[in-house]
Amino acid sequence: MSESSENGEEMAYDVLVVGSANADLTVRVERRPGAGETVLGTDLVESAGGKGANQAAAAARLGARTALLAKVGDDAFGTLLLDGQREAGTELRHVLVEKGARTGTAMIVVGPDGDNSIVVSPGANARLSPADVTAAREVVAASAVLSLQLEIPPATVRAAVAVAREAGTRVVLNPSPTPESLDPELLAAADPLVVNEHEAKQLSGLADGTPADRARALLGRGARSVVVTLGGEGALALAAGESEPTAVRGPQVRAVDTTGAGDAFTGALAGRLARGSSLVEAVRLAVRVGAASVTRPGAQPSYPTMDELPD
Repeated sequence: MSESSENGEEMAYDVLVVGSANADLTVRVERRPGAGETVLGTDLVESAGGKGANQAAAAARLGARTALLAKVGDDAFGTLLLDGQREAGTELRHVLVEKGARTGTAMIVVGPDGDNSIVVSPGANARLSPADVTAAREVVAASAVLSLQLEIPPATVRAAVAVAREAGTRVVLNPSPTPESLDPELLAAADPLVVNEHEAKQLSGLADGTPADRARALLGRGARSVVVTLGGEGALALAAGESEPTAVRGPQVRAVDTTGAGDAFTGALAGRLARGSSLVEAVRLAVRVGAASVTRPGAQPSYPTMDELPD
């Protein structure tokens, strides 16, 4: 089943996110355990997460008209995910709740430096099908931007891209978790391709070189535009026809928890692009949103509104 608006009419969206929804189970440790080692951590914290749901929450909190197409189970974690999206202001009529399925779960260990290690159990995310996307063709067409990641089946991502290209909807692609190589059709649709430094290195095929070199290589491989996130250093933006990326520095903040920071960045970027901003203008907002998100624990609970952004 899916949630519906009161009048049942179709809506136009700034951002439609097609992707994963996970319950985040987070524990903080003084140091990460080595192989075969046990360490004590803090009490377990349950919160709403998943790359798709995170990006939707980030965009919605900033005022973008945002909808999420995802699949959750009819369990307590599914309720947790829906409640988190409602709080952020996301339209939920396209979230599918499957009876008897377990909601996706992410187990997160956060170290004292704020960096994290994550293991994801896909659960209901693995059941989001190409047919689900095809059935939402009118929703894709009514959206300015389609935001995609890779925590759902590859065939579903390909189907979403095919529908978006047919409808003329702009695609923002965050290829995470990173595949060994990226489907050329997905790469050709990405406007932009949003990657961190590790993802840029792997997908560009450049073992040596700078982030700028890798951004140029990814553009040369077919992406319409490329954004490389650089953590606390900000990001690089490279549009089609440009030979040099534009560096956008982020505000200096004290990192408490980096979980979901990349999703906060991507959701903000998609929302601003949907409103007609240039790539560089959108990245300028996104680095501020990403910086704000690392100053508080958790993923979605850390995402700021416009009036909470650092200078």
